[in-house]
Amino acid sequence: MDKEIVSVMICDDSALMRNLVGRMVEKAEGLELVGKAMNGKFLLQKIPRLNPDVIILDLEMPEMNGIEFLKERKRLGIDIPVVILSSIAKRGAKITMEALSLGASDFIMKPSGSVSEDIHLVEKQVVETVYAYGLQYRRSLSVAERKKRDQERPIPSPAERPVRKVERTIIPEILRSELVPGAGKLEPREVASPVARQDAGPLEICAIGISTGGPNALRTVFSELPADFPLPILVVQHMPAGFTLEFARSLDRICALEVKEAEEGDLVKRGRVLIAPGNFHIQVHRRRLAAVVSLSSADPVNGHRPSADVLFESVAEEFGGRALAVIMTGMGRDGARKIGEIHRKGGLTIAQDAASSIVYGMPKVAAELGHIQHIVPLSEMASVLSAKAKEFSASIP
Repeated sequence: MDKEIVSVMICDDSALMRNLVGRMVEKAEGLELVGKAMNGKFLLQKIPRLNPDVIILDLEMPEMNGIEFLKERKRLGIDIPVVILSSIAKRGAKITMEALSLGASDFIMKPSGSVSEDIHLVEKQVVETVYAYGLQYRRSLSVAERKKRDQERPIPSPAERPVRKVERTIIPEILRSELVPGAGKLEPREVASPVARQDAGPLEICAIGISTGGPNALRTVFSELPADFPLPILVVQHMPAGFTLEFARSLDRICALEVKEAEEGDLVKRGRVLIAPGNFHIQVHRRRLAAVVSLSSADPVNGHRPSADVLFESVAEEFGGRALAVIMTGMGRDGARKIGEIHRKGGLTIAQDAASSIVYGMPKVAAELGHIQHIVPLSEMASVLSAKAKEFSASIP
C-alpha cells in the first residue's frame, strides 16, 4: 500500500539549509515539498495558500524568529504541527523548551559540524519525525477537509519545484506500520493476562519509557498527576545531552510533583520524578534504608543512551513485581523487551494506545510480545496511572 502523502513547508533563513532540507523531503517516500520561507513572517503569509500538513522550523531567523512565529501561530489558532530543526545546542535548551511549551511538536538538532557535510546524519530522523506528525495531523481532518486542502494547494513555483527528479528514499515496512496507528495486527485491547497483584506485593515505583512525541505527551501526563500520587517515578525520554535539565524544569513548573533531572545518588522517593539525563543510562538500586539512582555512560542499547530497556531491567531486578511500568509513544522497540521482565515478575504494565501515539512503535512491539496488561489513550493516562498506583501501592507514605 502506498504511503499517504504529507505536504511539508520549510522555514529557515539559510538558503543552503532550505535547499539541503528540501532535498531530504523530495527524496523521502510519502513527503511532498510544497513551499519554503526565509523567516516566520513569510511563512505566515504562505500557510493559507499552501496548506502544509507539517512545518520544519528554524529558531534563529531575522524579522520574525521561530519563537515569535510560534506565538503568532498560537494567537491565530493555527494547528499545523511544527518540528523544530535548529543548530541551537546546549545554550539554546531553554529556548527549545519554550518552543515546545508554545506548541511545537518536537525538535531535532542540526549537526554541530559543517552543515553541508553533516546534515545527512539527521536525514532519517527528520524524515520519520516529520512524516509522523504530518500524518497524524492529516488524519485528524475529515476526508472532505483533506481533499479540499489538497485541491486548493497551488502547483509549486519554479523556484520551489525540484530542479530534477530525485530518487525516493524507501522507508522500511516496519517503520510504515509504526507510523500509521492501527496498521499492524494489534487491536487496542488488553492483550496479556495480568499476574495476580496480591502475589507480587504493593507497588513501590513507576518507570516510564518514551521517545518520539514524548515531550508533549509527558507534559500532558505530568500536568494532570495529583500531588498525592503515591509512587516515585523514573523516566527515560530519548533526548540529546544538554536538553533534559531544562526539560525537567519545564515539567516541574506544571506538575504537582517535584520533577528534576536525575543526578548520581539521587533518592528515589514518593513525590519525586527523576528524568534520565541525555547521554546517560539510569538504573535504580535498593539500599537498606532507601533506593537511589546511578548514571552510566555504558554503550547505547537499542541505539539509545539513555535506554528504556536499561531502566526496566534495573527496576525488575530491584523491585520485581512491585513496579508499575509504562511504555509510550516512540519509534523502534526500546523498552519493549525488558518491560516483559517486570510483567513476568507480577508488575503492572501499561502502554499508550495507537490512536494517541505520534509513533506507535515501542508500545506496539511491547504489546505484540505479550508484555502489556492495559492499553490506554494519552488523555486517560494520568488518571489511570493514579488510580492503579493508589489501588496497588503500600499504605505507608
